[in-house]
Amino acid sequence: MWAVSTVTMLVLAGILPDFQLQSSDGDSATRIAVTAALGAGAFGLLSALVWPLLVRLLLLVPALVLGLLVFFLNGSLLIVALRLVPSGDSEAAPETAVIVAAVMSAVASATGAALAVRDDDAYRRRLYRLADRRRRALPPGPSSPGTVFIQLDGVGHDVLLAAVGKGLMPTVARWLGDHTDHIDRTDGTRYGAAPTHRLTPWRTDWSSQTGASQLGILHGSNHDVPAFRWYEKTGREVMVCNRPTSAAELQRRAVDRTGDGGLLSVDGASRGNLFSGGADEQALVLSIATKRRGRRNRSRAGYFAYFSDPANAVRTALSFIAEVGREIGQSTRARARKVRPRVSRGGLYPFVRAFATVVERDVVVAAVMGDMFAGRTAVYADLVAYDEVAHHSGPCGRDAEKVLEGLDRALALIEKVAEHAPRPYRIVVLSDHGQSPGETFRTRYGLGLGDLVRAGCGLPVPRRARRTHSGAEARAAVRAALRRPVEEGGEQHRPARRRSEPIVLASGNLGLVSFPDVPHRMTREEIDARHPALLTTLANHPGVGFLLVRSEQHGGLVLGAFGAEIPLDRLDDDPGPLEVFGPGAADAVRRTHSFPNTADIMVNSCYDPADGEVLAFEEQIGSHGGLGGAQGRPFLLSPLAFSAPVGDGEDLVGAEHIHRVLRRWLRESNGPQVPVEAEPEERAA
Repeated sequence: MWAVSTVTMLVLAGILPDFQLQSSDGDSATRIAVTAALGAGAFGLLSALVWPLLVRLLLLVPALVLGLLVFFLNGSLLIVALRLVPSGDSEAAPETAVIVAAVMSAVASATGAALAVRDDDAYRRRLYRLADRRRRALPPGPSSPGTVFIQLDGVGHDVLLAAVGKGLMPTVARWLGDHTDHIDRTDGTRYGAAPTHRLTPWRTDWSSQTGASQLGILHGSNHDVPAFRWYEKTGREVMVCNRPTSAAELQRRAVDRTGDGGLLSVDGASRGNLFSGGADEQALVLSIATKRRGRRNRSRAGYFAYFSDPANAVRTALSFIAEVGREIGQSTRARARKVRPRVSRGGLYPFVRAFATVVERDVVVAAVMGDMFAGRTAVYADLVAYDEVAHHSGPCGRDAEKVLEGLDRALALIEKVAEHAPRPYRIVVLSDHGQSPGETFRTRYGLGLGDLVRAGCGLPVPRRARRTHSGAEARAAVRAALRRPVEEGGEQHRPARRRSEPIVLASGNLGLVSFPDVPHRMTREEIDARHPALLTTLANHPGVGFLLVRSEQHGGLVLGAFGAEIPLDRLDDDPGPLEVFGPGAADAVRRTHSFPNTADIMVNSCYDPADGEVLAFEEQIGSHGGLGGAQGRPFLLSPLAFSAPVGDGEDLVGAEHIHRVLRRWLRESNGPQVPVEAEPEERAA
């Protein structure tokens, strides 16, 4: 690497007029080469020794700001290195030093393949060196296998299969035995490699979004999480799953309900998640991001660990810039071609997308690599890139497919690291939900759900109503990285409005209507008495699939178009408007009805099974959060070494069921590698 840096410095000295490696009256080629070698060595030594100290001194600087400071600090180190060269003739203007240092770090990173997936010998030698360094520093790892859980946020079961079929995800294809056919040269017969993993679809709860799913997966309970955002009358507060204070409270409630710390309580690590899972090692975890000052705020510790290597920071920064340009180009082409459906992709969105697809991915994967080299027993990491892009570009577009290719390369890298870890590892890949395509409710009908509710209540409808905000996880991660874990635009902890006006919140294609002046969940009869036209207006609107309300007479009631009214206990015999949503819809609705904080009116958009489309109440053309289509059908990709998730003919339903399966697999790894007897709660379930 030192030789590469020396050559890079010589080349740049010949190109840049403000960068000199010799005195003004000239020096011999040998002296210039020696000066370059000494300068490169001094720069490398300072980067290795001084840079980590600088990062520690900058712990109070927001992580993304630190990423920008990398270039200037790197340039300063280069100037100091040139001053240390014995000849004393080398010099560089400050702005030139920034460029030279950035190029040298980028070249070193590219040749070192720190995070790129490569098959060459240099890459393998690097992994061997890292593994040997860990083995010397740490005691030998246990012989029992560890488990790495990688969550591909928002990737549906059918999307994964389609990507495998198109050759976009060769690593996943190889694990499934679908992409490694070879030909016997003696007779030309094709033989497929045996699969190492099994693919199992599962069905989400009604709230098909990361907050509910990941809370259930990591902590075993997502009770009373009716949506991505909802209004709680007891505390007069809007809860939002990707708000740090809400995430911390939801995690506390889940732990209290289960009496258990979580899936990762024993020697676990949580990376890039909304919740900790009880892990001792946490980085980029939103539920611990409520402390906005102090060095002990570990929610962003992963960023600083990653940026402590200037080569990492430079490479990621350059990739970040390239991704911003790619998004601007793709959105411009979509507008020019008048692609439909389409949502706004301007403002800060290109930077949010680049953060999700580059910064968050690189940092999380690097953290997982460190966990594996440290020999940790269980690691759970969330990669949010696909979910963020699919919201704005659609779940099946070319933009989203490019992200899937990058995620597959990340899986390949983790697989390679497992070969050099101090203990064997089994890699489980899963998703928390899928995404359903479709235009927005506002685009199709010219008004939002909040406007429709106000009209049904006889309230004035603003001529220019505010647009709803996307609930993508990447936005919360950006805010946490910037030390701004505040509310989403327009959402307050305690909404300031006339108490008689309804609060309307959107979670993908699921809407929630609450009346804050009534301390309990209102009944259908109470709503009709106050606003006689509201429920009829909503139930008969063509963009609404069904409503859920509480009834004094029937307990729970599903309302649909043309006067359909079906009590929850009769849904199995007469699903009514739920029939189009497929198996399990009735059970999901009944479960949500039992939650204490279910809204006065739960509104699910319509669903067209012919094309799988729903209508999002948010500004998203790929959405999730309610019932309808691919959003409720994620996947679980597990090694064959584990027992089957469910028996033949059984369905895998709900995030809490996934938690019980993952717990069983962790027990199998610690003992005999055969299926073990279920715990009491599993048998009861």
